[in-house]
Amino acid sequence: MEIIHAKTKEVLKWFEEITKIPRCSKHEDKIAAWLMDWAKEHNFPVKTDKVKNIAIKVPASAGFENSPTVVFQGHLDMVCEKTPDSDHDFSKDPIKLLYEGEWLTADKTTLGADNGIAIAIAMAIALDKDVEHGPLELLFTVDEETGLTGANELEPGFIDGKILINIDSEDEGVFTVGCAGGANTYSTVPFETDAVSADLKQFKIVAGGMKGGHSGIDIALEKANAIKVMGRALDQILKNNVNLKVADISGGSAHNAIPRDSEAVVYFPAADLEKVKSVITETQKTLNEEFNNTDPDLALSIKENDETYNKVSTADGSKTIVDFIFAFPHGVNKMSTEIKDLVETSNNFANINIEDGKVKTLSSQRSSMVSQLEALSESVESVARLAGGEANTGDGYPPWPPNMDSKLLAKSTALYEKLYNKKPVVEVIHAGLECGIIGDKYPGMDMISIGPTLKNPHSPDEKIHVGTIGQIWDFIAALLKELK
Repeated sequence: MEIIHAKTKEVLKWFEEITKIPRCSKHEDKIAAWLMDWAKEHNFPVKTDKVKNIAIKVPASAGFENSPTVVFQGHLDMVCEKTPDSDHDFSKDPIKLLYEGEWLTADKTTLGADNGIAIAIAMAIALDKDVEHGPLELLFTVDEETGLTGANELEPGFIDGKILINIDSEDEGVFTVGCAGGANTYSTVPFETDAVSADLKQFKIVAGGMKGGHSGIDIALEKANAIKVMGRALDQILKNNVNLKVADISGGSAHNAIPRDSEAVVYFPAADLEKVKSVITETQKTLNEEFNNTDPDLALSIKENDETYNKVSTADGSKTIVDFIFAFPHGVNKMSTEIKDLVETSNNFANINIEDGKVKTLSSQRSSMVSQLEALSESVESVARLAGGEANTGDGYPPWPPNMDSKLLAKSTALYEKLYNKKPVVEVIHAGLECGIIGDKYPGMDMISIGPTLKNPHSPDEKIHVGTIGQIWDFIAALLKELK
């Protein structure tokens, strides 16, 4: 594709280098080392902390030495998702980039523009002699996607600036000024087991073809959750008086990704196979009608399977598993009564697996109100306890309350309107940004979150609109000059 904006080429040059470096959450060592080397090569003072967060100081342009320090902030890690037919190894393989018209995407994997594009923009800005700016700090945190670990571990004095531009939003022309807080809950529910009976045959049921997506941004779209879909299928099989025994069940990946795929290894009499196939066909038909607009490719299938299992659920154990999946909350819990169309509170049923006769699940709760976040987390824990199990909710992270009197917001809004002859959208989002934690750790920080247009983050359909990179560049360059 032809790239018209000259600065976009510079950003994409760095982004393409970033996509060659493995950087799944909790595995950021290589990208961190690469950035440290880059900073030293350009004589930028750089430091790291105990968890490998990085802060790089970029000196001011001539005449801007007395300007306030501006912090560019993004995270080093990415969500590593791929399609079932992909053989991509995120621990060593570079992301395969595909340019499709005005969009950049990846071949059957997440692209990693969330949040690699922030790193690339910050690097390109730091090196560009045409951009006039005061002192800059490039703050790159680790493990944002699985629990905002890096931001939580920031220590006093690691950064000095009091103006922060987070580049982790996903719509050009939108200024994010607030976000939800969140917490993860781990549940464990035991079920009755028995030895595998010789009169039962093993099969694998697969639920796939779902779109998935970001569990905050996309939760209001009512997309299908593959774990809940699997629960529906198993429930219908039980209701048709099939002696169904569950050996294994899995589904989902990251806490902040809506599950796209789920599998269950089950046993039942071979004589019931045609009945089960018919049930699965009818269940898929029903679900295709329900999710026609969001997940038109949703599919259920069954095939013979040959794996080794010593234990399966009893009849009562099967019911425990299915009831637990059915009762487990997923989706929007409450809409805001103050901000139109804003999801206030939600839950993502993110992951399920079976281990040693126990169902283990991970869920991710979000809310812009701390009390609602605590209440929903307690509700999730209650479901586990009612099923005879136990649950534990982590400390989580705080919401970012919007400051509509922000000087940075006022300056940014006026400048955007001047540049593009239209007003930007100012919004609070139902997703987690590190700004909430950073604001807690560094009181008085004036913050805004921006970014080029990004679609379908946290899924293999992730893509970035290349043209909006240049627009973000122009805005940032003009804002830095205004902040003198």
